[in-house]
Amino acid sequence: MVSSFLLQLDGLEVVDQPVLVIGATSSPSSLDPSLRRFGRFDREVDLGVPDEAGRLDILRIHTRKMHLTKDVSLEDIAKETHGFVGADISQLTLEAALQAIRDSGVEATERSSSGVVVSAAHFQSALKACHPSSLREMVVQVPNVTWETIGGLQHVKMELQELVQFPVEHPEKYEAFGMEPSRGVLFYGPPGCGKTLMAKAVANECQSNFISVKGPELLNAYFGESEANVRMVFERARAAAPCVLFFDELDSIAVMRGQGKDSHGAMDRVINQLLTEIDGVGKRKNVFVIGATNRPDIIDTALMRPGRLDQLIYIPMPDLGSRLAILQAAFKRAALASDIDLPYLAECLDGYTGADITEICQRAAKLAIKQNIGEEVAKRKGDFDGEPVQQILALHLESAVRTSRKSVSEEDLAMYQSFAAKMRKMQEETALGASASPITRFSFKNKGK
Repeated sequence: MVSSFLLQLDGLEVVDQPVLVIGATSSPSSLDPSLRRFGRFDREVDLGVPDEAGRLDILRIHTRKMHLTKDVSLEDIAKETHGFVGADISQLTLEAALQAIRDSGVEATERSSSGVVVSAAHFQSALKACHPSSLREMVVQVPNVTWETIGGLQHVKMELQELVQFPVEHPEKYEAFGMEPSRGVLFYGPPGCGKTLMAKAVANECQSNFISVKGPELLNAYFGESEANVRMVFERARAAAPCVLFFDELDSIAVMRGQGKDSHGAMDRVINQLLTEIDGVGKRKNVFVIGATNRPDIIDTALMRPGRLDQLIYIPMPDLGSRLAILQAAFKRAALASDIDLPYLAECLDGYTGADITEICQRAAKLAIKQNIGEEVAKRKGDFDGEPVQQILALHLESAVRTSRKSVSEEDLAMYQSFAAKMRKMQEETALGASASPITRFSFKNKGK
């Protein structure tokens, strides 16, 4: 098929009348390379996703015949529709109009829709139902995760605000000061300490699209398919910018080159493709890459060089304050008995990860629910004359703690702490120079003295 098409395409050169052939594709990387050679489809025009100004123009076109209330701000809607193309915006305005028709109680006809008034609430409802088509196959429904939702880790939150949130919310300031924001960050630390939840909170706080990919999902047994999957993920992230692209279990696809178990170098090709894509993100694409791993010691060092995932953030085991914050967040909507002492419980859970503590809280709640149901059934049968339990009691938590176990061993924890100390030392040496010492009394006022 391709050969026949190329033969006909090359034959156009001898035709008396000029013929212009235009092709369209949403995935240029999947085309046969021979189609993109000189003399064929050698001119490529990227019709990308519209920016905020483009989305505003499209919104004005699709709403010019609609009756909008004064609280509708098309500028705000344009800011909230990251990654939307023209068809997505058309669907959004239609959904808002349909929502207005439903609220008005009239039949959804073309005649009735012309007289319906659409409010900001209708657009907000439509935004929840409509998603960018570029993300439709792999969009992640991020829960309402905020910084407050995550217990503890205050220093990590502050560092992430500087690395991710500031460049997204204040790009003009970085441009004014001539600074290029970091392109990526690598979370590492024991499993169950909130790496994935932290990435979701970053996207939520930045009002960015969020794509989450587990490393093994990209691997394919067929030659070249794994690299193609990596390219596809980055293409979708660039189309949905601003976007946070999260790679979970990064160690499954980014092990040090030359140490892969495959005999054909497939893993090395995946790493090379990953490096190429990260280098090609560019500051104007507004895509931030976050990797997460439990094995930072086996990650290819090229991935952590400047301009890539050059910011390494250790997500440690929760300290006393963090454990208490996790308990308070887990029991935020639960009724607790007055004799439950959460600060004391937090002290007793030293060495437990955030996931371990959350599991204990859920297990205690399940025990309370089980007791409540059992007592209600017994009361209906006349075998119980008291009131069914309506709270999580101390005995429920005591039972949950006794049956729990730590998911991170002392040996594993020592390995993480050793790697974190090593990385801190390397960063300090890089900042100061191999044999340099900090200038503790530097001041421009000393010039000429």
